[in-house]
Amino acid sequence: MRSTPIGIVMMNDERPHVYNKNSAENMKVLNAWADIIRANLKNLDGTAPEVVVGSETITSVRVAQKVGEELSRANVKQVIMCYNVWNFPFLVWPFINSVGRDIPILSLSNNNGAFPGNVGLLATDGALRQAGVRTHRIVGEMDDPQTQAKVIDWLRASEALTTMQNEVYGCYGGHSMGMETGYFHLVPTLKHLGTTVRQIDQLLLVKTMEKVDEAEVEKGFRWFTELLGDRILYDGKMLTPETLKTQIRLYIAMRMVNEEKGFDFCGLKGQRELTEYVCLGDIPEMLMNDPYDWNGPKEPVVCATEADSYAAVTMQMLKYISGGLPTLFMDVRLYHPDLDIWDWCNSGNHSSYYAALSMDPRENFKRITFHPALEFYFKAGGASMEYDAAPAKMTFARLGVWDDKPYMVIMSGESVELPADVRKKLNSETDPTWPHVHARIDASFEEFLNVFPSNHVLGVAGDHVRALTYLCEIAGITPIILGTRGKERLAPVWERVASE
Repeated sequence: MRSTPIGIVMMNDERPHVYNKNSAENMKVLNAWADIIRANLKNLDGTAPEVVVGSETITSVRVAQKVGEELSRANVKQVIMCYNVWNFPFLVWPFINSVGRDIPILSLSNNNGAFPGNVGLLATDGALRQAGVRTHRIVGEMDDPQTQAKVIDWLRASEALTTMQNEVYGCYGGHSMGMETGYFHLVPTLKHLGTTVRQIDQLLLVKTMEKVDEAEVEKGFRWFTELLGDRILYDGKMLTPETLKTQIRLYIAMRMVNEEKGFDFCGLKGQRELTEYVCLGDIPEMLMNDPYDWNGPKEPVVCATEADSYAAVTMQMLKYISGGLPTLFMDVRLYHPDLDIWDWCNSGNHSSYYAALSMDPRENFKRITFHPALEFYFKAGGASMEYDAAPAKMTFARLGVWDDKPYMVIMSGESVELPADVRKKLNSETDPTWPHVHARIDASFEEFLNVFPSNHVLGVAGDHVRALTYLCEIAGITPIILGTRGKERLAPVWERVASE
């Protein structure tokens, strides 16, 4: 998975009689933090960002410039500034001006009375903030698991932003059916995330499908046949071997165009051109978001159905803060007040991973059935994929815009396992041939309804609320956290001052 280098430096005292005594211990602390980060910031695929350690503690203007230039040459895109003792605050400027002003900054200190790193942190970080630099602060002992977890969450957030800043979203066909919440809002997205978009007509996918290697299509078809057997419910009309192969061709074509155009993630309009004249996009979208296909393990590539661009951007953010997990795209379909459960389902791109939460497709596909596409909506045919999501702690979110200003609704929750008869009854009230997440969230129905920006909600396994909040704060996106976590959040100073 793509990542960007992390810089870590130690701020120190300018007085030679002080730094000559403490530099060795300070470098020991600095390298220990670097080792903690390397050990704990591994991605799902085993990759990890490079950690670049400043060659010496910052004790003078020339040293600050030298270390900053070292990090700049190493292409560092975020910096942790460590404080283990008192330091001279003005030295932050020759350092930051050398490494680069517009990068995420974390100020990290011990909480030690004898060597007051937190005093140096507040003096130095305060200098940055009074000049309008958004920073985060973490104070705690290095061997404290909670302190370590906060640092890793902040790095997940900064990595997500600094990676996405140089990414391109491929929008196949434009937002579907006039859903304006799915529009790619170019200016606020560029300002806050740096990500841009290229819109490609779906005709290019159709023409690329004609060039697809048929041996590859047959390989995919055999894979599905072996995994599902008689759970591919052919009906001789909407779902046939040929309509399923057409969906496989579309997946391969999307993969080819993504590679050719340099798209890091994408959205597929589908309705109505493809769904009425080519095929339903469910299976191609599922395969893009999956961590595997018939060729073995692969990195999930975010693909949003109906080319909902802000869904895709949200999914990409969730993918990075989770270390590369597949993400979910769901319709906000139906609330059951008697159970306090949402039934979130969509004909589109539920990754098959969430059927059993396994990296082995055989385990997930044991719980999956392919149904014929609904002719009423999807006249070109193909398969819809159906399962009930496995129980798991989840993070749900959605990026929205208020008067051209981006915000993100964030909530913790879970995918709930229900008795089979209850699941069957609930699913029958929407569409039993589609995938379902029976979700319970840390928010009331009224709170959710009051602020949620769209008919599409996105999710990822695990509790990533803090990391996602850090990401929003670094990017200048207002996070709206629902439920108890929202009540616990301390708004950063730039939000408080801006609201005055």
